[in-house]
Amino acid sequence: MYTFIEQIVADHMTRSVSLRELGDLFEKDDFNAYPVEEGSQVVGLVSKFDYLACFIFTPAHMIPRYDELMKRTVADVMTSEFIYVGGDTKLTRVLQLMVDHRLRSMPVIDSDQRLAGMISREDVMRALQRCVYGKGGSLNSS
Repeated sequence: MYTFIEQIVADHMTRSVSLRELGDLFEKDDFNAYPVEEGSQVVGLVSKFDYLACFIFTPAHMIPRYDELMKRTVADVMTSEFIYVGGDTKLTRVLQLMVDHRLRSMPVIDSDQRLAGMISREDVMRALQRCVYGKGGSLNSS
């Protein structure tokens, strides 16, 4: 368990996330969010929630115009204020941010404000399990 305290994001994040065909990517990869880059800089985050919010029924649009909606860009629906971490951030800090803000994943940004990868709940859970149970699958007391 104590080895989890020393774990950092860079060793457990998901790298190289593409933004093309967002709906298909959400279905194929089952990620909860993707970073949005502009000129190699991360400018936002687009989540399944952001994607689904485009299709809500409102008094003005009782039936969403699917063809028109699908022509919108990711930049039109992304969240521009988001929580991110660095590659050297301790996983204990990531865990606290995820719990406090009910986040499923967050971007990992390098010192040049460029995307390094994504860290998800599943990444943190796998790291925690490896630290607690070790490689042999039995409970590790150190």
